[in-house]
Amino acid sequence: MFKVNRKTNRMEKIQTESFSSLGFKERENLQEWIANYPSALGEELLIIQKEFAGFSDTKERLDLLALDKKGNLVIIENKLDDTGRDVTWQALKYASYCSTLSKEDIKQIYQSYLNTTEPNTKSEDKLSEFFDGSEFDDIEINSGIGQRIFLIAAHFRKEVTSTVLWLLNFNIRMQCLKVSSFSEDENVYLNFEQIIPTKDAEEYMISMAKKQKEDTGIQNNQTEKRNLQRQFWNELLHAMSVSDCNLFQNVSGSNAPWISASSGARGIGFVFAVGNSFCRVELYIDRGKNTILQNEKIFDFLETKKEFIEQKFGNQIFWERKESVRYRRLRIDLEGNILDTNKWGEMIDNMVLNMNLLEKAIDPHIDELKKLIDNF
Repeated sequence: MFKVNRKTNRMEKIQTESFSSLGFKERENLQEWIANYPSALGEELLIIQKEFAGFSDTKERLDLLALDKKGNLVIIENKLDDTGRDVTWQALKYASYCSTLSKEDIKQIYQSYLNTTEPNTKSEDKLSEFFDGSEFDDIEINSGIGQRIFLIAAHFRKEVTSTVLWLLNFNIRMQCLKVSSFSEDENVYLNFEQIIPTKDAEEYMISMAKKQKEDTGIQNNQTEKRNLQRQFWNELLHAMSVSDCNLFQNVSGSNAPWISASSGARGIGFVFAVGNSFCRVELYIDRGKNTILQNEKIFDFLETKKEFIEQKFGNQIFWERKESVRYRRLRIDLEGNILDTNKWGEMIDNMVLNMNLLEKAIDPHIDELKKLIDNF
């Protein structure tokens, strides 16, 4: 790392210093820094536990356990100034232990972590937020052999780097990140640099691993479900097209677990959603990033009309306001299972009926909503 001297128009090198010489420790410092700012490792990660020791018949514990945006578990092992000789074997053991964790196990592990870091926060809500608002039932977590390993240290021994490079040939997803510390006066600076694999090589390896995963059939269930979703939406959209509701006339089928149509007011949409244990009709409020206050005002306005809306709808609506997520919504939950094709006719009838009723209940307030939004 260099500092530019503006007066002399020269670079001045800032010397690297060891963590131990600066008085920093592995657990108390480096681990805490990463836990509180995991994106320093180069991507969005969700830390779900520190010092995790929930393995059967062993007292070993890994430094940090995280999830990436694709639902893969990420094992993060921190070593301060030197990796030592055995860090690769240690991390592989932890990855093998974690490979057996179920989705419910991971939810409970994360809840235990939140109980100490963010009391009164539900892990399902935080997971939904991290996975861009997806319902917990629809999130795929720790599927197959997608576990990843991050090794972090100031210095990597040759026996470690050579082992990691060899393992990469077998699609073991390991990354080595060199963390350097610099000090100047009272300031300390850190730099995280991924040294194995390089970014270009990593993209190629991920593509190859993904292809192999598909070839071995690990994604068969997911592909089947997506095909079912597309077929279901096509049948539902046909039923909507012959109903009194014109909202979804220009909407196409999808392999996602939801489809949506505009209400005419920006950021407010009518949504159909379906999963393994539910089907649902929604009015979904989300104006985009950094708009939580706008979403709240729209929701507050609709709540002032709650009695009229529910009377017009003819049944109770669940008014969902979660402080941990950006969106707000009005929700009607119905029975259903996308995998049970024998129940599709009944599911579609109920969803179409309730969407028609919801649109008629909301439509009288659309103009007022547009005026409210124009004033944001």
